[in-house]
Amino acid sequence: MTHLTPTADGGRTSRKGAAARLGRIRSLTGMLFVSPYVLFVFAVFAVPLVYTVWISVHRFYFTAPGTHVDAPWVGLANYRDVFTDPVVGRAFVNIAVFLVINVPLTVILSLVLASALNAKIRFRSFFRAAYYLPYITASVALVAVWQFLFGTDGFVNHALGSLAPDPSWLVNSHLAMPMIAFFVTWKQLGFFVMLYLAALQNVSKELYEAAAVDGAGRIRQFFSVTVPGVRPATTLVVIYAIITGANLFSEPYLLTGGGGPDHASVSPVLLMYQKGIEQGHPDFAAALGVVLVCFVLVISLAARKLTERGN
Repeated sequence: MTHLTPTADGGRTSRKGAAARLGRIRSLTGMLFVSPYVLFVFAVFAVPLVYTVWISVHRFYFTAPGTHVDAPWVGLANYRDVFTDPVVGRAFVNIAVFLVINVPLTVILSLVLASALNAKIRFRSFFRAAYYLPYITASVALVAVWQFLFGTDGFVNHALGSLAPDPSWLVNSHLAMPMIAFFVTWKQLGFFVMLYLAALQNVSKELYEAAAVDGAGRIRQFFSVTVPGVRPATTLVVIYAIITGANLFSEPYLLTGGGGPDHASVSPVLLMYQKGIEQGHPDFAAALGVVLVCFVLVISLAARKLTERGN
């Protein structure tokens, strides 16, 4: 009786075929697991974005359910109105001021605090919870605290007496936006501290030991080991801070009564609400939204290139 034995080439071909089938199965399994999120992104982000672009090139009005009103094509007319509106320019300047203050403060403070909370200190769990608490607290409650501190008759003004600014902090055209930037930094700091704490767990302790052997002190170790070790997290923190800052709405709406004084604290998203909902110009608001998306993309890509430099 003759027995057939597979050749070496046949065995390798069989193994390659099995590996290819396994790869296809894993790929299909991965696609199956990510498909709910893909559908979510498509339904919640992609479709509204496409619809927003469509609205931005038409003369569009909100109507009652069941009512049909023509939406004629107007091309780039809404975008022309956006770029020629001085309030829009002021809104983007305000956001630029906000980002210049908020993003560096967020990165520096959250990294320093995360490094301190990563060390073995007393009451470490308490301090971690204390820094995270403002992030999960309702904005309205925190605004009430901020108004108590920095309102016209607030605690800080009473403490400063004649040194208090006039007009007061939140109604001062020069101080309103910086105060909002400080408020948001304080409110969101706990979230970014948690991000950095997670990133610090992946920085090898041996690097700190080697730096200490070379004579590096704590400050030197921070700049030579900690900062490079958490650079990917820094990129995430910077981009997330830019995106959330560019979408600022509730803070200027609640703290300064809708972007005052004289639009000194108005943001693009707040202006979209005022134009689209309060004043009935959703086409203008849609065009402003598209411009804001492009602005955030450009700033985020530039920030990513800057923070990833040296990797």
